[in-house]
Amino acid sequence: MSDPPDDVVSLYAYNVWANARVVATLRELPESDYVKEQGGGWPSLRATFVHLAGATDAWAERFSGRDATRLATVDELPRLEDAARLLLAAEAKHARLLPGYTPEGLAGPFTWKNLKGEPKTAPFGVVVRHVVNHQTYHRGQIAAMVRRLGHAPRSTDMVVWGIEISARAP
Repeated sequence: MSDPPDDVVSLYAYNVWANARVVATLRELPESDYVKEQGGGWPSLRATFVHLAGATDAWAERFSGRDATRLATVDELPRLEDAARLLLAAEAKHARLLPGYTPEGLAGPFTWKNLKGEPKTAPFGVVVRHVVNHQTYHRGQIAAMVRRLGHAPRSTDMVVWGIEISARAP
């Protein structure tokens, strides 16, 4: 098998795979561990996962031409399945948008309002890739928190994804 194409479609396919592994790990934990305050930047698995889901949805909204100047909160998504539903819906939005991304569009500027309502501009391709990078960062935080609670998270390493897709190839 050849390498998967180095494009945003492949990157987002990896991202969906990695997020599914995180959700599967979190579903195995007792709810008390999911909500347990551990300190740090995001105080709990729940807070971190709600942020990951909310930010993913916010970027999908921005890429669709709508403002997203706030993220969902743990009060709005108190249970794991609430945040998982939001994440799945956000991933579906991104999947619908991806086919429309052209090399020219990815190279051009993208302007959005950040969470403070301030306008920001960056190359669209950088912002599209940022969505995956941001989630990778928080998946790492989630894995560390899961380990601190005495559990074993599923690997979300891109190379593991590569091994799996290679094994499925004819």
